[in-house]
Amino acid sequence: YTTHEAQTSLLVRDALTAEPLHQLLNTHLHSDHCGGNRILQSVYPGIATLVPAGCFDAARRWDESLLTFQATGQQCASFAVSAALRVGDTLSIGLRDWQIHAAPGHDPQAVLLFAPEDRILISADALWESGFGVVFPELEGQHAFDEVGQTLDLIESLDPVLIIPGHGRVFSDLRGALERARSRLAAFIADPHRHAFYAAKVLLKFKLLEAQEMPWLAVENWARQTPYLGLIHDLHFRQTPFDGWVRILLDALKTSGAAREIDGQIMNIEPLR
Repeated sequence: YTTHEAQTSLLVRDALTAEPLHQLLNTHLHSDHCGGNRILQSVYPGIATLVPAGCFDAARRWDESLLTFQATGQQCASFAVSAALRVGDTLSIGLRDWQIHAAPGHDPQAVLLFAPEDRILISADALWESGFGVVFPELEGQHAFDEVGQTLDLIESLDPVLIIPGHGRVFSDLRGALERARSRLAAFIADPHRHAFYAAKVLLKFKLLEAQEMPWLAVENWARQTPYLGLIHDLHFRQTPFDGWVRILLDALKTSGAAREIDGQIMNIEPLR
């Protein structure tokens, strides 16, 4: 994410030692996956940046009406794009060939990368060790839960032995991860309001991660200016006044130990590990 771009640059530089970085691939263009692009492009001027074909033109023109950063109330520094990741193509990176697969659901343009010889999967936010990412098209009133299920079926058919997710540690228990993901998906299908409330909490928590501490009035103002929160409220929770609903979201984060409030100041809390 943009606020940690210096850390991103340092981690990449330490991993590469004196070697240059030649390619940067984004499985999808959410701010927590491409927020470090610009700093890496400045540190490695010759880098090629590849993004999914479905969002290549919007990224090339930096059309913020089509990109997700305004809708989520998040930041992302603009960056240049070099080429598109096209579904069905194969990329040669290092010693491996990587297949590009469509992974709609969490994001309609998202892709997976799969190295069939070693059965390594870069699953992005389509599959984590315990779940998957918010299904953003559902927040706009589109029906995308079926696409999540289809992407999980695709991952099962690829049968990877090592999964590198968009969040969390690398894991190898494919069967367990799929069971947990499908159970979560079934719960969301049975109760779409549950998914909507979860998504709203994720957006608020992400803002607290970015700011670390902010006055309650600033939280309210940010929420009013965040289109996705307005959509979620209007589609699922309009019986509750908007400001009261945002307070309910915050209270839920406080109850789960993800936030704290002292004298009108809202503070991010990281869970103990």
